[in-house]
Amino acid sequence: MSRAPGEQPSPPPSVYHERQRLELCAVHALNNVLQQRLFSQEAADDICKRLAPDSRLNPHRSLLGTGNYDVNVIMAALQGLGLAAVWWDRRRPLSQLALPQVLGLILNLPSPVSLGLLALPLRRRHWVALRQVGGVYYNLDSKLRAPEALGDEAGVRAFLAGALARGLCEVLLVVTKEVEDSGSWLQAA
Repeated sequence: MSRAPGEQPSPPPSVYHERQRLELCAVHALNNVLQQRLFSQEAADDICKRLAPDSRLNPHRSLLGTGNYDVNVIMAALQGLGLAAVWWDRRRPLSQLALPQVLGLILNLPSPVSLGLLALPLRRRHWVALRQVGGVYYNLDSKLRAPEALGDEAGVRAFLAGALARGLCEVLLVVTKEVEDSGSWLQAA
């Protein structure tokens, strides 16, 4: 598309992206998928207390109090906003995913553990958000310096296919309650 002489190109959309701090990837993934800071460590800790009010050692977060929240915290946080998290069945073809009905995606991926330059033979879990902003899908992994453009629907499907093929990847679809109730996040093959 051509521009008139002197006309400036439209600026790229502003993409909200939180960087990794402590073990707060679940908090960062929530805020990144929602494209604003709605949750904090304190809010996630409050959800943990509601989920296990009588537990001395809360099973939904790190014993050290540094985060590492589980899926129940993410699901409760989204429910508190009138949203839902729908598990994607990895046996389904990605062509059945109705991306226009999905607000965003949160993936749980294996993440290598290292001490400085020394890689340890351990794997931890890491929450990552994917979201469309201004017609472009982005990888909003809090471990990235900046959002990574994935492109259109084909690009995000290719990213998901790669993550699922590497194994041990779980995918949550972030949808409205209406989309969850109607099942419209799923399209016929």
